[in-house]
Amino acid sequence: MVTIIIPNFNGYAFLKDCLEALIPQLNEDMHVLVVDNGSTDESVRFLQSYEGIQTIFLSENTGFCGAVNTGIKASRTKYVILLNNDTKVLHGYVDNLVNAMEQDERIFSGSARMLQMHAPDRIDDAGDEYCALGWAFARGKGKATDRYEESAQVFAACGGASIYRREVFEQIGYFDEQHFAYLEDIDIGYRARIFGYHNVYVPKAKVLHFGSGFSGSRYNAFKVGLSSRNSVYLPWKNMPFVQLVLNAPFLMIGYLTKYVFFVRKGLGKEYRKGILEGFKLCRSAQGRKHKVGGFFRHFKAYCHIQYLLWKNLFRLEH
Repeated sequence: MVTIIIPNFNGYAFLKDCLEALIPQLNEDMHVLVVDNGSTDESVRFLQSYEGIQTIFLSENTGFCGAVNTGIKASRTKYVILLNNDTKVLHGYVDNLVNAMEQDERIFSGSARMLQMHAPDRIDDAGDEYCALGWAFARGKGKATDRYEESAQVFAACGGASIYRREVFEQIGYFDEQHFAYLEDIDIGYRARIFGYHNVYVPKAKVLHFGSGFSGSRYNAFKVGLSSRNSVYLPWKNMPFVQLVLNAPFLMIGYLTKYVFFVRKGLGKEYRKGILEGFKLCRSAQGRKHKVGGFFRHFKAYCHIQYLLWKNLFRLEH
């Protein structure tokens, strides 16, 4: 029924707690697959000795996208759950995600209610949204968890603790490995919407998440550079030309605003470099290869997505 895929890169400090919270929830229709991304810490030794899970050991770090694609392609179940290694799932997490997916065959993904590990009364993520400025944001970030107890449609599911209908990947494509990491979950949810699927928030599926905010590294050169690059690549590959022209003024405002923000954080150079690399990726053969086509075939979906991009301008939460 479901394979839980845990990508891991030097996450030895988290793995034991993550697996010990997850394993008791499993039955004979549920499997755990850890994809190690060329770790150099104690992860490999630990995973080799841990019973009751499957493991795939990659020789190098292929990023979040490469690791989860390896796991998805190796699975044979109806659903796959992607779970960060720095999480602890709460009771009923897996069952509640599966039950939500069973309600409608047009649901591509379900996003869990992610709670902050150090402040479990606060939301870490209640589904991801995306707006015409080219900004992605975690719904409910930092707000009281009791304000997000109702299920809802969201733009995309957060890849840190979400469930996906596996067969749909064959139709829309897998996680785009050009992303490596960051915004790849927005991208896959965006593509699913273009093809007529939708993504939902599943509040009954709860998980505690350490996250970068807890570790003190919410902003760093690697993340800022890669995220800014992907923030250019994402709309370019998913928007037809007409829609790109329509959103160009909003996107430029979004990029300039972010640039000023990161200049003040001392990371302006990294952000600017990432933006330039994003434009280079769009012009490259690899970038063009992944551009979504079918403007007339998906016209209705593009119109609805544009409505959401404008609507979400008024829902920015941070």
